[in-house]
Amino acid sequence: MKKLCFLCLALLLALPATAQKEYGLRFSSLINDELTLENAIRIGLENNSDFLLAQQEVIVAEQKVKQAKFLFLPQFALQGTATWYDLDYPMVLPESVANRLIPNNDSQPAGDKHQFFGVGVSGTQYLYSGGRIRGALKMAEANLKQVQSKYESVKNAVVLDIKKSFFQLLYAQNLLDLANQIDQKAQKYERNLSVSSWDKIKAQYVLSKLYSQKNLATNELQKAQLAMLVSLNKELNSPVKVKGDFAPIETKLDFAGLNLWSMEFRPELKAAIYALELDNLAIDLALSRRYPDLILTGSYERLGTENLDDENKQISLAVRLPLPYNIASQTSQRKAEQKQSTLRRAAMEDKIRVQVAENYTNLLFWQKEVFARQNTWQEVQKLLNKTENSSRVNLNALEALDAYYLSGKDYYQGILHNLTSKASLEWAIGRDL
Repeated sequence: MKKLCFLCLALLLALPATAQKEYGLRFSSLINDELTLENAIRIGLENNSDFLLAQQEVIVAEQKVKQAKFLFLPQFALQGTATWYDLDYPMVLPESVANRLIPNNDSQPAGDKHQFFGVGVSGTQYLYSGGRIRGALKMAEANLKQVQSKYESVKNAVVLDIKKSFFQLLYAQNLLDLANQIDQKAQKYERNLSVSSWDKIKAQYVLSKLYSQKNLATNELQKAQLAMLVSLNKELNSPVKVKGDFAPIETKLDFAGLNLWSMEFRPELKAAIYALELDNLAIDLALSRRYPDLILTGSYERLGTENLDDENKQISLAVRLPLPYNIASQTSQRKAEQKQSTLRRAAMEDKIRVQVAENYTNLLFWQKEVFARQNTWQEVQKLLNKTENSSRVNLNALEALDAYYLSGKDYYQGILHNLTSKASLEWAIGRDL
């Protein structure tokens, strides 16, 4: 019974370690060298410095909104002072020690100590500020929205880069598999080759081309792995392999709908809109300087020379009217900046429409082209399987094998362009299709 309990306890203790190991095997690119697209995007975002900087900018903007909200609350201060003095003439202490009036030595009874103590609390509340405090909050909120849009823009750019690297590596892996298949077939064909002396020269040349395809595909794979590691910001000597469906996709598209989506979801356009909103608020803030501040203050303090028996209390209502000389120039400056933001927003809309149109045209082409190449590739496969079992191997067979490889490579390239053009269109409209 004790042994059974001990075994159960050991199994329970082992469960967290097993679960942690499974988590590592599933998601860590250093342990698991077969990444899905979703995990690659997650790891790439976690390690991308631009994306992490954008995250911190959002946090900073959120804190600025909280700070702007605190301006609506009364501002309190606690203060205690201890002053030793030797004065020939009365003086007022600096603001840092409560602006208290200290008499000179002659006004004090003979033998008194030249010292003064005080402790108190004060509060200040803006009752009216011409809209400056509320405007500061609105500017902080608009700045937060703009920073969030920039964050989404950086995120979309990183995701597009990862998708392109992922599809390129997936293409290189499949191309190497095809090259290995060609290498095996070429060796088989060479063993059964029956050609004339003159045709042997041509046959040797075709065979060398077929054998070199494996090396070229291996080099292509190594470059794609390096690009993937750069996109993931991982150590460049880490092993990496991806898995996913490497097949053509077809999406029903509506160009007018895509343009509407881009105007709604593209974060760069949202950032331009919020920049315009910030300029509008800046104009309002510049104009609000013409209005007075209505300030309520109050304080309570205990003070004295030997103890804190004396008591002061006060409540004040103040009206402060600033008289700035640069209201007109600041207003003109803000209006010019507003015009700049309007022009930038219009230019951004035109740029996004062009990007959508280019990527839409590109995807339409590759959706048609890839399926045409797929039909060609399937037909070539059928013909080769049928012919190589019924005919002797000659120079024509080697050239047919070369055409077989090129047909497969063209088809794989079509898939690559099909997938990347879809990813580019998704980036152009700001959302997944």
